[in-house]
Amino acid sequence: MKLWPGIAPGEKSGSAAGPETTKSAGYLTGGRPVAILGNVSEPTLTVYRAPADKDTGAAVVVFPGGGYYVLAWDLEGTEACEWLNSIGVTGVLVKYRVPRREGLPPYAAPLQDAQRAVGMVRSHAKEWGLDPKRIGAMGFSAGGNLCAVLSKNSVARTYPRVDASDEASCRPDFQLLIYPAYLVPDSGGYTIVPEAAVTGATPPTFLVMAEDDPIHVENVLGYAMALKEAKVPLELHVYPIGGHGYGLRPTKNPLTSWPQRAADWLKSRGLLDRG
Repeated sequence: MKLWPGIAPGEKSGSAAGPETTKSAGYLTGGRPVAILGNVSEPTLTVYRAPADKDTGAAVVVFPGGGYYVLAWDLEGTEACEWLNSIGVTGVLVKYRVPRREGLPPYAAPLQDAQRAVGMVRSHAKEWGLDPKRIGAMGFSAGGNLCAVLSKNSVARTYPRVDASDEASCRPDFQLLIYPAYLVPDSGGYTIVPEAAVTGATPPTFLVMAEDDPIHVENVLGYAMALKEAKVPLELHVYPIGGHGYGLRPTKNPLTSWPQRAADWLKSRGLLDRG
């Protein structure tokens, strides 16, 4: 489904950076190549319905990473939806606008797409057999940053109303931030950047990261401390090694067992109960 009935807000034409591209990242992750999307100017959402015999009625809106320049489409997108389906959750994959729009914060256009996507899912919940009170968000790297920015900016849309989907709440009911980026300043420390600030309205959060991640583990440590101070339920997993950008592909590294920990967290919060 196209997110916007016409040209997305702020776009001067249907394509801001030339034709949309699909290519290999040029390296292997978990022994397999990674597909990369670029030059996205017509954002979409794709619904991966949970199998009928497992369907819990819960849904998760998935935001791949890529530094707000590209999207790691299979590694952090389609494969995440397949995993969600395996535990009875409908995955909704968002192809949001990249690369960063000149003169705007990196997250500006993607935030509009994220707000629109969650509102659309919630407004279609009855039609799609979903529980409107169990719609979460999941993001990897820059997509994790986007989830956190969305959670901070879910009271008012950052674009003019388009249709009834924009009257539904765009606040995720829970969020999973997987090796999130840009949550603390480049200069370091544990203070969360203003656009992703934690409040008492921030949804319950699952966090995972490696201590040796070049994006810096302070991103999840600082966010976890802010969640604790705001009395927001959280679960944090920090592994000693693992780097960045591993997605859900299993290896011998214990870090890649994080999807099992995430499933346990979802179950413990009643999010996998049959609707």
